[in-house]
Amino acid sequence: MNNLLINWLNTGPKTQQLISFNHHDIVTGSLFTAHVAHLFEQLNASPIKRWLLAAETSDLFAAGICAALLAGKQVILPSNTQGGTLNELNHAFDGIIADQPLSEVKHFILLKKEMGLANKPWPQSSQIGDLVLFTSGSSGEPKAIQKSIEQLDAEVSVLESTFASRLPQCSVVSTVSHQHIYGLLFKILWPLAASRPFLSDLIEYPETLSYYIALMPNLCLVSSPAQLSRLPEALEFEQQQLAPSLIFSSGGPLSYEASQHIHTCYGQFPIEVFGSTETGGVAYRRQMSPNRTWLPFSQIDIASNPEDGALMIKSPYLASDSEWLKCDDKIELAADGRFTLLHRLDRIVKVEEKRLSLAQMEGLLCTHPFVKEAAVVQLTEPRMMLGAAITLTEQGLAQLDDSGKLSVNNHLKKHLLSEFERVTLPRRWRYPEALPVNAQGKRIQTDLLTVFNDD
Repeated sequence: MNNLLINWLNTGPKTQQLISFNHHDIVTGSLFTAHVAHLFEQLNASPIKRWLLAAETSDLFAAGICAALLAGKQVILPSNTQGGTLNELNHAFDGIIADQPLSEVKHFILLKKEMGLANKPWPQSSQIGDLVLFTSGSSGEPKAIQKSIEQLDAEVSVLESTFASRLPQCSVVSTVSHQHIYGLLFKILWPLAASRPFLSDLIEYPETLSYYIALMPNLCLVSSPAQLSRLPEALEFEQQQLAPSLIFSSGGPLSYEASQHIHTCYGQFPIEVFGSTETGGVAYRRQMSPNRTWLPFSQIDIASNPEDGALMIKSPYLASDSEWLKCDDKIELAADGRFTLLHRLDRIVKVEEKRLSLAQMEGLLCTHPFVKEAAVVQLTEPRMMLGAAITLTEQGLAQLDDSGKLSVNNHLKKHLLSEFERVTLPRRWRYPEALPVNAQGKRIQTDLLTVFNDD
């Protein structure tokens, strides 16, 4: 099952193949081929090498990325199309392929559905281009991650060999953006290469998801921890008569409680995929029990750094598949090759001249029966201290209502004292209904800091 994506890019879809759909429209292989050929001609005639690609709907995005890759271009994928983001990336691209004008000074190719395009053969390429993704990051400058078609092909091929048997005649729907590596792979590249149709729109509401589950007998849901955590409440925590064939989650940690709730509603545990833009997918698991270990994908070699316990990987998804990459996650390696994620190593701060891990503190807080989710941040005003933003379980909310905030604070401080010195404990505590996350379900430092603005 190797070269699944490369082989598909070289041959294109079959004429009657269903590429994408929504509630009022479909795109067949012949229409998709005509669109890709039309864009390819424009791109092939241009000397510009670096093209930023952005589109709201996945069918237009897919046509743009296929045409650009076949034309040998470098495709730049921003995390979003906000003005500030594009200004930060202005140096990284010379032309834009998009469904709306994003810059007045760059060469522009418009993405739009054109039904009357002449039938043309699938474009033939002498050299397939590559991708550059920019991670949004929690702070600092966006980081460019280059991906060759060989790296993307390796991951798509492994995903197919790992999960294909559980995806019989499946269509793919997604609540996550195709502008990021997870959505790009799971919603666009993998479905295209494996001839699975995908929903061209983004699912934003539980009612929309229920509509498509009822409409289509086999459905694969690609989602995020933040969205899956909210879904059971929208479904009133009741067992559903119809359910997706498979549910994927990635982009951050999915709580054990959320995994159980999804199982209650849909009769299955989500498949969590652990990875990053840089590493691609590293491992996967289903949380049928607390602290379930992660199973590496078949092509991934895993080790633990002897000095600090950091995750080390060797992978065909990386620029060099023969060298070990040290990650920022501390792991505990099991004898069977699986591993447990402990905490991040890159979130080490000094409080009262003592070094501590914010991720370790968050992990310990999440083991308390009052805590559903926890985020610990370093505050600088009025002085250097830690702040903890906590979403509470039903038990925690009951304690808050009955005994007040100070009581909850003291319970959690006592819990933290099992691993942390008193002088390092958070001084400010907040209990929002939900922790702020972006569209990909990731916590952004600046948004978390606003939780502490109100005294």
